[in-house]
Order: sequence, then structure tokens, then C-alpha cells
Amino acid sequence: MNPMRYLHRAVALPTLSPDLEVRDLKLLAAVCEEGSLTAAAARLHLTPSALSHQLRDVERSLGRPLFLREGRRMRPTAAATRLRETALLVLAELSRAENELKGGERHVEGTVRVATECNTCYHWLPAALDVFQERYPAVDVEVVVEATREPVPALLAGKIDVGIVSDPVGTSRIATTPLFEDELIALVPADHPLRRFPFLSARDFEAVNLITYAAPKHELTIFTSVLQPAGVRPRRWTPMQLTEAMVEMVRAGQGIAVMARWAAEPHAGRSALAIKRVTRSGLPRRWSAACLRRRRPPAYLSEFVRILARTTPTTVAALSRSGTLG
Repeated sequence: MNPMRYLHRAVALPTLSPDLEVRDLKLLAAVCEEGSLTAAAARLHLTPSALSHQLRDVERSLGRPLFLREGRRMRPTAAATRLRETALLVLAELSRAENELKGGERHVEGTVRVATECNTCYHWLPAALDVFQERYPAVDVEVVVEATREPVPALLAGKIDVGIVSDPVGTSRIATTPLFEDELIALVPADHPLRRFPFLSARDFEAVNLITYAAPKHELTIFTSVLQPAGVRPRRWTPMQLTEAMVEMVRAGQGIAVMARWAAEPHAGRSALAIKRVTRSGLPRRWSAACLRRRRPPAYLSEFVRILARTTPTTVAALSRSGTLG
């Protein structure tokens, strides 16, 4: 069924050619209101040439001219004036229907269960949640903290819907959407001898107390990618839960902490602590949102991932600049 015929019957609008499309109605309204092809083309984000070609097609379909060319000005004929009245009614009705359908999202109910493989990610997650819940206020977001250590197994077991990960997922059952990149660095005390080095190598950790987030060694990049391949063990290893506690330990000269650059920069900026790259090439991480592959995932779940992808890079940068991380 032609959608324009259906709309005509539904809202009892004046007769409209079934060959006309919505884009033709927008063209007609724009040229009538702007008075020139150039201005109408700019309004519709088209080239004047493309708009002129489209207008000729409409006039050919109707079998009559719609505008009189007077130099660069376009004066509407009586037919164009009549069609413009109908076009405005149709476009307004379409806009109203579209807004109603979009507004329906506010009544969709459901739950998104999410976990990240790193506790520091919970610093920036609320910004994405604010955007999502403004659009889907009836969809609950549940942060599954117990899946923080192993979000991929939790996804495969159906315990969460979205896992925020930095490691490859290793299975085709899971699809990933890139979010942002960050880098692991070493936070060094102001008076430590390593402060003068441009970067720290594996051997530099042999005589220090290494402070990391509380996680098994096989889940910590500093061990799996730097220390263990070099056969290095730090003098002591102190796992901790909170960023601010790690920073205070470093400030007191009790060790060197490894954390994300964006988490360390606000603290280093307020004191004499130094940020050092780990290895000459650094320790970059690429974060992604991981979900089980589905033919038809809920619309709100797909939108949640899209919001994460749009929000996280900006939020991480803003947190780093603001010094509000803890």
C-alpha cells in the first residue's frame, strides 16, 4: 500500500498525487518559503543541481509547472501554492506520528545487566547511564559487581547483558563494539630514583612494592604482559580496592602504583607525583562493549551500547581534566 494514500485517508487531507514522495513535499515547502533553489538546497542539505533535477521530475509527474523562474527567484504558481498547503499538513502529521512513536520508548520496560572487568570503569559509567535513562526511564540498569572479574563467562552464562572489556573475548558467540582507548602507567613518588627515567622497564619493578587494583595476577596486565614474560617479580605486591588509597600509598613513598593514565592524571596534577610509561612502547588498552550475538536484541539494549560508545570517550577525558576521580 502506498503510505501517502494511507495517510491521506487517515487524516482526510486534500487530494495529493500518489506519485509524490515525502522528499518532494519537503522540496515544495522549502522552495516556496525560501524563494530560491540555492537557499532551499542549503536548507535541505542538497546541491542546487540535485534540487533542480528533483523539481523537474515533480513537475513532469504532475504535468504542470510549479514555479515561475524570475532570475534567481522562484515564484510559486497557483498549483504550487495549493500543494504547499497540503504538504504542510502532511509533514506536520508525519512529524507528530514520529514523535509519538519515539515517545513510546519512555514506556518500554526491561532490564540491562552490566559489568566491567575493571573497578575504575565505574567512575565513568554513570554519565552513560544518565543519558540512557533519560530516554528509557522504565528500563532498569543493574550493575552486576560480582561479574567484574570475569564479564565474558558471565555473558556466556546469561548472567549479564553487557560486559565492558579490554581483552579479546575469544569467541564468535560474542559481538563487541569499540568504546575508547586508554593506557596503563606507573605512578611514582616525588623523590623516587625512577622518576628521572623516561619509562619503566620490567627490571625497574624488581626492587619496589608494586601497588595494583585487587585482582588475581593472571588478570592484571602489568603481570601478564610485562613482568612474567621477563621473569621478574616485584619485591612486594600490594593489591588494593580504591584509587585514592593507591595514590596515598605512593604519595607516602610506600610503592609504585600501576593504573589507567586518566585515573592518575588528576592526582599527579595536584602533587609532585610523577607519571611514567611502562615499557618503551607503553601499555595501551582498547575497551569494548561485549554482548551475546542475537538476531533481534531488544532495541533498548542496542541503544545502551550506542550510548556507551558515544559517551565514554568524552566522559573519560572530562574526568581526567576535572580531577574528580577518586
